[in-house]
Amino acid sequence: MALGGCLKARPVHFGLTADTGGHIAYVLEAAANQAQSPDVSAISLVTRLFEDDRLGLEHARPAERLNDKIQIHRIATSCRAYLEKEALGRELPEFKEAFCRHLAALPALPDVIHAHFADAAAVAMHAKARYGIPFVYTPHALGINKRNEVSPDPGLDLRIEAERQAIASADAIIVSSHDEADQQIAAYGVEARTRTFRMAPGVPQHHGSLAGSGPAIRLDKWLMDPAKPIILAVARPVRKKNLAALVRAYSGNPGLQALANLVILAGQHDGYHGSAEESQVIQELRQLCLAPALQGRVALPPRHAAADVAALYERAAAGGIFVNPALHEPFGLTLIEAAAAGVPVVATRHGGPAEIVGTLGHGLLIDPRDETAIGTACLSLLTDPDRHARFAAAARRNIHHYCWSSYAGRSIALYGALRRQPRLLACDIDGTLTGCPTAAEAFATWRAERRLPFVVATGRSFDAAQAILREWRLPQPDAYIVDVGTRLMLPVADGDWVECATYAEHLTEDWNRPAVAATLAGLALTPQPSANDGQYKFSFFGRPDEADAIRAALAAAGLAARVIHSHGRLIDVLAPRGGKAAAIAAYAKRQGMTLADCVAAGDSGNDLDMLDACGHAIVVGNADGDLDGLRRRHGLHRAAGRHAAGVMEGLAALGLSDAAA
Repeated sequence: MALGGCLKARPVHFGLTADTGGHIAYVLEAAANQAQSPDVSAISLVTRLFEDDRLGLEHARPAERLNDKIQIHRIATSCRAYLEKEALGRELPEFKEAFCRHLAALPALPDVIHAHFADAAAVAMHAKARYGIPFVYTPHALGINKRNEVSPDPGLDLRIEAERQAIASADAIIVSSHDEADQQIAAYGVEARTRTFRMAPGVPQHHGSLAGSGPAIRLDKWLMDPAKPIILAVARPVRKKNLAALVRAYSGNPGLQALANLVILAGQHDGYHGSAEESQVIQELRQLCLAPALQGRVALPPRHAAADVAALYERAAAGGIFVNPALHEPFGLTLIEAAAAGVPVVATRHGGPAEIVGTLGHGLLIDPRDETAIGTACLSLLTDPDRHARFAAAARRNIHHYCWSSYAGRSIALYGALRRQPRLLACDIDGTLTGCPTAAEAFATWRAERRLPFVVATGRSFDAAQAILREWRLPQPDAYIVDVGTRLMLPVADGDWVECATYAEHLTEDWNRPAVAATLAGLALTPQPSANDGQYKFSFFGRPDEADAIRAALAAAGLAARVIHSHGRLIDVLAPRGGKAAAIAAYAKRQGMTLADCVAAGDSGNDLDMLDACGHAIVVGNADGDLDGLRRRHGLHRAAGRHAAGVMEGLAALGLSDAAA
C-alpha cells in the first residue's frame, strides 16, 4: 500500500510530483519479483484514486492490471484531487473506512499488508484492528531526520508521531540499510529491534520512455562542449536532496568546470507545478544556473523519460561521475543504479549511502554541507583515470549484493511467518473478563465492532457460563468451551447449542472413568458439588499438595488423566486428552486454523495449557501465582491491566484493538 505519488503501470513519470520518486520504483520492482514466486498467488497494489488530467487519466481508474498476479487497486474518497504527502492526513479517516469496505468485498482477505510510509501504516493498523490482518511497515524516509534539516514545522511533528505509532504497531519493519535499522528507527525510542529486518532492494529497471522510444534529452542544446564527461545527479527537487549545494560546489571550482559538465535531473517541471517546496527548489536551481560562469556548462532539463536516465548513466560511465549530495539519504537507490552502469560516485556520508559505498567500493563519501569538499571529491575522481576505472570495476563486480530476487525471497518468507497472527480469541471468564465492570463494557464494545472470532474457555458448566456472561453483560461467544475443556458447545439454528460429538469422542481415548473414580475414592478428598462432575471430569476442593497426591495415586494405578489445580483451592481431574488447549484446537480445526492462529487470555492454573499452547497468550495483571511458571516465549504478553482491561491491553499490543480502549 502506497498512498502518495503517482503509482501506475510502467512507464512511470518519476519526478512528476514530489512524491513520485524512489518508493514508487521500490513498490513496483518488489511486486514484480515477488510475483515470480510460486508461493504468491496475487498481489494488490493499493493507492489513492484521484482525478488530474495533468498527471494522467489512469489514476482515476479503480483497477489496473499489471500482469496475471499483480493488480493496482485505487481507493476513492470524496476528495478526488491529487494530494501531496503532507495533505494526506486529513483524508485518512475516510480512506480507512473505504479501504475496509474494499477488503470486505474481496472473496478472501489478504494474508498481509505491506505499508509504505506512515500514512499507509495508519490505514493498515485500522484494517488489522478490524480484520486481524498483520502488516509490515517500510518507512522509506523518516521525519525525525528531516526535522534536523528544516525550520520548526508543526506538521512535521505530527508526521513523526504517526511514524512512531507505525513503528510501535507494525508486526515487522523492513528497511534497506543498517543505518535505518540501527539509527533511524532507534531514534523513535520504540523497542523494535526484534521486528526490524534489513532487506536491501535491487537495481531499479528503467522501462520505456514517456515520449516514445529512446532518449529525448539533447545535451548539445544545453552544453557548449557536450563531449566532456558529465557530473550527473538525479533527485527530487526538495531541500533535503541538497541539489543547490552541488551547483554551488561546481560553480566554485573552476577546475571542475573545465573538465566536466553538470547535468541535473530534478523531476518533471515543465508543466505540472507541485508543492511550494518543489517550486522554490527549482527556482533556486534555475537562478544559480544563470551565473555567467555556468552558461553552457549546466543542463537542467525540465522533463525526462526513463530512457533518458538510462542513457545518462551510460554517458556518465564514460569518464564521468554520479553525485548524491543529500543532507540525509535513508537508502539511495540512485547509487546502486549508478553502480549497475559502472559509474563511480560521490555521495553523502549521512544515511544509507555510507553502507552502499562501503559494500560496493565504487566511490567517495563527503559531508554534504561542505560545498568545497563536494567539488574537491568530484575533481579527484575526474582527474585520476586509474582510480575511476577501479571504482567502475568494483561497482560492476559487487552489484550482485543488491538483488531484487533475494529481496523477494526474504520478504515472502517474512510474510509467511506473519500469517500466524491471531485469528481466534479464546478467553477465560472468571477473573479474566469479569472483575471490572468498566473493562467488561470495553470488551463488549470491542466484540461488537470487530470480526475476530471469540470463544470462552471456562471451568464453569455450560449453564453457569451463560449465566455469568448475562450477569456481566458480556457478549455471546462463537462457541463455549466449558467444564475445564471437557465439553465444546457449538451454536445451531434458533439460538440453541449442541455439544460437539467429535470432540466428545476424542476424549474417550485412554480414558478409563470407572477405574479413575475407584482410585480417587480411596483418597481423602473433598468433592465439589456433583453437578460439577462430568463424563470426562471429576472436581474437588484442595491444596496443591493434594493435587500432587492425586497425580501420584493415578500414576501408581497406571491410569492416564490430567490433574489441574487452580485458584488456590480447586482441583479438576480430566480425561487425558481434555483441557482448554485441546478444546480450542478442536474448534480451531473446524475453522481451518491451528493453535498457532489463536490468542488465549487467562488468569489461573486451569488456563495454563491454553496460554502455553496458543500462538499468542495474554496473562492479565491479576493472574494467580499458578501462572508464574509459564514459560517465557515469543507471543506471551503479561498485561499490567487487570481483568478485561488486561485482555484489552494484550489485544492492543497485537494490533487487534485501539490502545485507547
